[in-house]
Amino acid sequence: MTDGGGYLLDNQQAEAGVRFDALATLFNPSTFRHIDALGVAEGWRCWEVGAGGASVPSWLAERVGPTGHVLATDIDVSWMAADADYEVHRHDVGADPPPGDGFDLVHARLVLVHVPQRAAALAAMTSALRPGGWLLVEEADPMMQPLACPDESGPAQRLANKLKHDFRTLMAQRGVDLSYGRTLPRLLRDAGLADVEADAFFPITGAACALLEQATVRQIRDRLIAAGLATGEEIDRHLDNLATGLLDVATSPMISAWGRRPA
Repeated sequence: MTDGGGYLLDNQQAEAGVRFDALATLFNPSTFRHIDALGVAEGWRCWEVGAGGASVPSWLAERVGPTGHVLATDIDVSWMAADADYEVHRHDVGADPPPGDGFDLVHARLVLVHVPQRAAALAAMTSALRPGGWLLVEEADPMMQPLACPDESGPAQRLANKLKHDFRTLMAQRGVDLSYGRTLPRLLRDAGLADVEADAFFPITGAACALLEQATVRQIRDRLIAAGLATGEEIDRHLDNLATGLLDVATSPMISAWGRRPA
């Protein structure tokens, strides 16, 4: 997510590591289930787009073994070790040409919704597949379930939902498509992929949900205040409410869509 001053959720901020860990806890099981169902095996060539942290490319490297290859790309690769058991490249999927072709699997999670050149990025990812290769794209759809607390039972929940609305306002101002997730099946078919399917995963509450919310709010605190969307007192009160462990904070539905390049 970008604005004129850089990333709204900047990977250089200390909270980025907390966010990566929380996202991995919440969504890696679903992601890995989908990739396993697509048949990932030793010898596969995989491109992990916008990897962010190391958890997914590391898991892929274990699955494909020494005869396979995993390429992890991002515009900020600082959270991935240069000596990892996968290849790391700095790459902007919306602006740069694909970093190779003939991939058995191309995967992106929480990437395209934040890329201004979404259509070009999706085309690049599709073109990098081998005939018969799979594309798996996973994106949140905040407008499908727009609340931080679906059970709005009191003032703490109302405040959480108010701040979630403020966050969505910031995202929309920066060109984030808040309804992008639901369009993935159609977009994959329009890209010429076959055997397109999709599902959604929707955590309702849990420790990782709270950690993700805390880290996100801390990262966007100054921008919320500068935009006049929230006050410091509101943000502090919300963080205090989260610290009690009694606030059931949900995530947006994560929509996973996959399709195969025709042989």
